[in-house]
Amino acid sequence: MNEQAQNRRIIFAIAGAGLAILLALAAYIFWPSAVTFRPMDTSTSTEDATKSADDAVAAAGMSPAQRKAMEALVRSYILENPEIITDAVAILQQRDVAKRLAAAGNQIAKPFPGAEAGNPKGDVTIVEFTDYNCGFCRASVPDVQRLLNSDSNIRLVYRELPILSQSSRDAALWALAAARQGKHKAFHDALFAAGRADEANITAAARKAGLDMATARTFAASPQANQEIERNLAIMQQIGFNGTPTFIIGDQILEGALGYDALKTAVEKARTKG
Repeated sequence: MNEQAQNRRIIFAIAGAGLAILLALAAYIFWPSAVTFRPMDTSTSTEDATKSADDAVAAAGMSPAQRKAMEALVRSYILENPEIITDAVAILQQRDVAKRLAAAGNQIAKPFPGAEAGNPKGDVTIVEFTDYNCGFCRASVPDVQRLLNSDSNIRLVYRELPILSQSSRDAALWALAAARQGKHKAFHDALFAAGRADEANITAAARKAGLDMATARTFAASPQANQEIERNLAIMQQIGFNGTPTFIIGDQILEGALGYDALKTAVEKARTKG
């Protein structure tokens, strides 16, 4: 083997071993806190990274001295450029998000009949999980409406996710009843405008939305409505988020009251990816 070929193999070994070490370090420092819903065995990750590094060094035929120099080089580079750890973690997280969304399948964006707004043929779909007793959900209502007003090519799918109280579930069931009558958004907006989702406000919102009250009350108590709530709770568990509002836009999972600008940026990113 000539010297040039040997040097190339050493360079490849440095790159491979360095990447393995970097990913192990990133997982150890960042991943457990970033993905709290899924415990990670960092000792196993470190062992796998070490084995990968050993295999790369062996394949390159590196001497112990060359390996020591390589490790010093990788360590120095990471210390001088710590931002690459954050970059690596972001890539790992995005891959994990994509896997979780793929596992949940196309059902996420398939609305309960009538529980949608915007352009039904829009090129970007926003799925919003909401609880009528969630203050952050209430704060997001004008931002979401502004987004729909400013972009006529957005399809919005509402998913009822009552996680805060029994009255949250009562409100969600009535929202589904409103959807059955083609008045989901009217009920949604009226109840958030009224404040807390108690019995009086639920009734007032239903009347303001123009619901047939007897029909709505019957459907809200039906197995079909309750099954939809359970389906949404199961989706939350499967995807792995913990609260409301949560927005799924393309391959992005966004939690909290993010504001108009952040939502708009997420839509543009999803549209660019196609």
